Amino acid sequence: MKKIFTALTCAGLLASTVSADFGRVEMGVGAWAQKTSGKISYTDNGANGTYTSSEKDVSQLYVWALIKHPIPVVPNLRLEYVALEDKGTATGQFKDFNIGGVSTTMAYDMKQYDIIPYYNILDNTAWITLDLGLDIKVVEASYNAAPQTPFTGYSGSETIALPLLYVRGRVEIPSTNIGIEADVKYVTYSSSTVYDARAKIDYTLDFIPVVQPAIEVGYRVQKIDLADDSSLNVDLEFSGVYAGLMLRF
Repeated sequence: MKKIFTALTCAGLLASTVSADFGRVEMGVGAWAQKTSGKISYTDNGANGTYTSSEKDVSQLYVWALIKHPIPVVPNLRLEYVALEDKGTATGQFKDFNIGGVSTTMAYDMKQYDIIPYYNILDNTAWITLDLGLDIKVVEASYNAAPQTPFTGYSGSETIALPLLYVRGRVEIPSTNIGIEADVKYVTYSSSTVYDARAKIDYTLDFIPVVQPAIEVGYRVQKIDLADDSSLNVDLEFSGVYAGLMLRF
């Protein structure tokens, strides 16, 4: 979490000191009400580990910042942070631990830091904006399986980076302060697919000359479908409504 706030602080300081070189700076913070569903299975070398989500609702903080500048050859930058969290039931043998003949509770969280350099293909042309870029999604995952006799429990962590295609479209409704926006991050390889998609509507309050506050409400779904030579299979989905506050400079 400290990493994303440090990045956002640097972005804000940079924008304030060289504001003449930037076309726009936006920041946002809010909450995402996630509903999780899915399963994980591990079957390498005779293992039979399975995890099933309890499909509970969890609300998580999200933070984002966008920096747009007028230099054509240099990409613009968007930064994002959110965490995914779930708890469910695990049984059997996994790569690093064996629960045995009992079942136990397993919990995990995945902190996600998205670094997105992008280009404006359309920049509010006829009220339409279109962005294309590359998302580097850094995932810090940690998990733990609770002790259950005779199983003594287990915990672990892992950090991975995923490259995804990034596409964002936005329409400003003329003569209003309303914007409609959608974006998707997507990658597929062999039998594995990961995507993170959002659609939202926002309303900008223009009573302050320099800083324009706004509110946003939308729906987000993230799908993780991974297959590792048939030994590891991950099929998880996180979806739900989100809402937050924005600032435009």
